[in-house]
Amino acid sequence: MNKVEIRPGIYSVGAVDWNVRSFHGYSTDRGATYNAYLIVDEKIALIDTVKEPFAEELIRRVSQIVDMDKIDYIVSNHVEMDHSGALPQVMKHAVNATIITAAPSGLKGLQAHYGTGYHYQAVKAGDIVSLGKRSLTFVGTPMLHWPDNMVTYCPEEKILFSNDAFGQHFSSNMPFDVQVDLNAVYQEAKKYYANILMPYGMQAKKALDIVKGLELEMICPSHGIIWTKHIPDILNMYEKYCTQQPERAACIVFDSMWHSTEKMAHAVLEGFSRAGIPAKLYDLKVNHVSDIMTDILISEYVAVGSPTLNNQMLPTVAAFLCYMKGLAPKGRKGLAFGSYGWGGQSIPQVAESLEGMGFELVCQPLKQAYVPSEESLNSLEETVFQAVK
Repeated sequence: MNKVEIRPGIYSVGAVDWNVRSFHGYSTDRGATYNAYLIVDEKIALIDTVKEPFAEELIRRVSQIVDMDKIDYIVSNHVEMDHSGALPQVMKHAVNATIITAAPSGLKGLQAHYGTGYHYQAVKAGDIVSLGKRSLTFVGTPMLHWPDNMVTYCPEEKILFSNDAFGQHFSSNMPFDVQVDLNAVYQEAKKYYANILMPYGMQAKKALDIVKGLELEMICPSHGIIWTKHIPDILNMYEKYCTQQPERAACIVFDSMWHSTEKMAHAVLEGFSRAGIPAKLYDLKVNHVSDIMTDILISEYVAVGSPTLNNQMLPTVAAFLCYMKGLAPKGRKGLAFGSYGWGGQSIPQVAESLEGMGFELVCQPLKQAYVPSEESLNSLEETVFQAVK
């Protein structure tokens, strides 16, 4: 992929990772991009780098435009290594560059990763760096989703370099929203928010309020496509997600050993259906937790089922609950169910885990010894229906 001029003198020079399918536990079925942007003015700025294996690609693209030793500034909006991993290799060529990062956390993080041997400039919210005809203004967005996060705004071009905000793991050789399948992009933006930014809704709301006060013609995130025509759409999506006001919908998540808990899951589904609540059924043997969380992002009800194994939940269910706890969904209602042979400890463990996340349980944990009969499944369906109607 060659460099792409997104505005006169402004280039997209990052990398496309077509084959990545896991991003620290989050499935990336459509690949990913590590976006970096070069601004050529009286002074030259590179905004972010890329993941370390793609360093040579970045260097090659930048070198098509300018000599690397002419770069004056490298802006590090985020220390995480999918953004900064190529920095040591880049600095071997950009020997005259100053690294701009957020004070104090960005400076601390970069020095912890890459040492103190570079020339750093730590900036605060509202600081401005002039490039000549253009300038860069820095806005701190701490804990969206690391303490060091910031975004960079170029007012003369009305471009926001938005870091992780508004991003998607979506690989494409076409950089703009008007050039791609928008339905796929919106789905990946939803999944990205659900699996990375959901715990930081309050910080996302603050950042969104700042962004809505800017004149914007382009949002350039660190992952995925560049927003131009559809900026209002992605802002509206974030407005909905960061308020954590779920829809009247349900996700039923389970694993099963000998199909008893699976039969219960289908009865739970029928209970929601009778109540007129759209519901989706997720068997943990075949569904990835990050895809499940994409629907939990907008669902009011979460029902979780597990049989009992060695007096515990199945490991797949425990792992799912651990993953969901880290993402901290708010304002949800929970339901615990499962089958057992003689102990049945897993079902109250599921309930306890849901309550520990702040879920309101809609009924007592639903337990079934051995194989459920048709009568017991009908009773289970009725219990769910009465609890959620």
